[in-house]
Amino acid sequence: MTFMNPLMLFGVLGIALPILAHLLNKHKYKVTDWAAMQFLNRNVRVRSRQLRLKDLLLLIIRCLAILLLILALSRPTSNNPEGSWLSGEKRTGVVIAIDASYSMEHSDGNSTRFQRAIEKVDAIAETIHLGDPVSLVLLGAEHRVIVRNMAFDPDRFKTILQAQKASPQSLDLDSVSKYLKELAEDMDAPQKEIYILTDAQTQDWSQNSSRINKALKDLGESASVFVVPVIGGADNLAVTDLDLVSGVLRKGTVARYQATVKNCGSTPVSNVEVKCRADGVQIDSKKIPLIQPGSSETVSLFVTFHNSGATRITAEINGDSLKTDNLRRVVAVVRDRLSVLCVDGTSGEAGGLIVSALLARDNGAEHKDYVVRSIPWLSFPTQDLEQVDVIVMANVPELTADQAKKLSRYVRQGNGLVWFGGDSVKASKWNQQSKAEPTKLLPAVIGQVIDTSDALGAGTPLDLSMPDHFVLRPLQSLPEDLLTDARFLKRLQVEPTAASIPLLKLAGSESPILIEHSLGRGHVFMFTTSADSTWNNMALNPVFPMLMQQIVGYLAGREFEQARIVGDSIALSYTDQPDVLDAVFDTPSEKTITVPVREYRSQYIALLDNTQEAGFYVVKVSVQAAGMPVAVNVDTRESDISSLPEADLKVNLNGTGVTIASTEADLLAAIETTRTGQSFWRLFMIAALVLLLIECLYADRLLTKTGFSQQQADPSAANMEAS
Repeated sequence: MTFMNPLMLFGVLGIALPILAHLLNKHKYKVTDWAAMQFLNRNVRVRSRQLRLKDLLLLIIRCLAILLLILALSRPTSNNPEGSWLSGEKRTGVVIAIDASYSMEHSDGNSTRFQRAIEKVDAIAETIHLGDPVSLVLLGAEHRVIVRNMAFDPDRFKTILQAQKASPQSLDLDSVSKYLKELAEDMDAPQKEIYILTDAQTQDWSQNSSRINKALKDLGESASVFVVPVIGGADNLAVTDLDLVSGVLRKGTVARYQATVKNCGSTPVSNVEVKCRADGVQIDSKKIPLIQPGSSETVSLFVTFHNSGATRITAEINGDSLKTDNLRRVVAVVRDRLSVLCVDGTSGEAGGLIVSALLARDNGAEHKDYVVRSIPWLSFPTQDLEQVDVIVMANVPELTADQAKKLSRYVRQGNGLVWFGGDSVKASKWNQQSKAEPTKLLPAVIGQVIDTSDALGAGTPLDLSMPDHFVLRPLQSLPEDLLTDARFLKRLQVEPTAASIPLLKLAGSESPILIEHSLGRGHVFMFTTSADSTWNNMALNPVFPMLMQQIVGYLAGREFEQARIVGDSIALSYTDQPDVLDAVFDTPSEKTITVPVREYRSQYIALLDNTQEAGFYVVKVSVQAAGMPVAVNVDTRESDISSLPEADLKVNLNGTGVTIASTEADLLAAIETTRTGQSFWRLFMIAALVLLLIECLYADRLLTKTGFSQQQADPSAANMEAS
């Protein structure tokens, strides 16, 4: 037998109270000898022995009542499967955890996995006694407790259960055991049970992870653990990516997007149609002839921008059993015009090469809605930056404090800066101005010039391994010999900041050539080499126009164009301190969430934590302001929905003490076998109350008899009273 409140057992010391009272009561009367007492001594001795026996019996009853009361308060329980000589009530605390990741929305044509899990929960609920503590939690990337330690009421629980549905999140299996253990330990019950209902995805449960197995074994020390698999088919298609591949987001232009569709199933799928919509209107459609199991295929979708402003773009497939991952979303912020200003710090060669690279696709022709200009460095202070979207600085020696402050503000407002090194750059001046800002203007501290040429005078080529970044995608499709033809003779030694991202490096080293970091709502790209032919031949290579056009297209966008994943945060940054206290976020389900604006590192930010829905959120700086859409997509790592067979699941969980029950009959049989816990506190409480009642009646009767006996022992006193 165990005790749920063992500290209450110290109350047994309270038995000393009636014993102490009994001992004190023996010395309550003072003995006074008088002459007539000799005639009563014999009678008094006999009656005194009788009174002592009755007092002792009363003391035993009182002590036993206190003992039973203390035992009741200490909540004695027994988990003996063979039963106990006492007959207690069976009480069980139950934690029901349902996998609510979006793979549970996969349908077999009749019902989804989540619906079948709900049916199994109904079967579990029939075994729970009225009043037992019950907790219900939905598992995902962020686990959600629906009810906690609720006294079980069948009707109320069923109403709550039927209102639940799967979320567009993925499952974080690593955190499940720890989370459920905390819920179980919070319960006050003689026996505890934890039920995990999941589709047992192969990618999660096939990993025979010692860490997960240890966590489940540890969980089994707090409760009886049941894993209830809800297995379904493996066939599923998912739109995993939708990316802008080329084109400038400008009114009257055409941009090319690339949609990727993955076959996560085990059979080939043919004639997959991918539809592209802009603001809900279908504008393009492509068909993929065949997608092999486990493979991905891409199609190009072309979007014509007829109007400026934010455009919601989606790529979608149909006819799939899991609809949640059939749609991918992005936002394009289209401008009426795009203006690029190149600031040349030398003779003008760098500026000319940059302008030619940016106009290469238009055969060098400049349009009214796409303006690329080059000016000498000394003319920069007179420029109106309000009319410029991207600034390119090539070999600029230095900036004044006012110019650096003005440029930093320009970027933080959502514009872009591209910086190139060169012989004229004064590293100490740039470092000084960058450090003067609350957030560094450049993504690295500049050092000395490094010679990267070999013994033959040839430069070092680029490293062919590149991260998956928008500006590098055209380069990844180029032949290797074209990339290796770009040679670098010199570079600046730099120390990147912690928040910067290296994009291009020299082969055989970690020396960065291109670094990026964000600054407020804008971005800064930093080349550690020059934009002319003095330090490299990159400017004369086809790599340069492709790279520069991708960078400008990337910088011309706003931060709202970056798609998020469900569970990510959405940040709205302000250039200056706003005159409102809250920002407004409208969710895809048309709920409105207000978020306070806070100051962080001299910037003002409103942060919406942990997005819960997939779709287009609308961000507003205030209730009255116009909104800007933000795309939020599902994490397609959850799209591999194949379930681990029950036999394999048992092998992987062997030794953890977890009971696996896939059918309702197996589940009910396992519950019947495991549920042996009994609570005896009511039994002891009733016994204590009965004894206290007996003690009261017996004490009253004993007191009455004692008074009557005293009157008989003292007749003279009785006569005096009568007279």
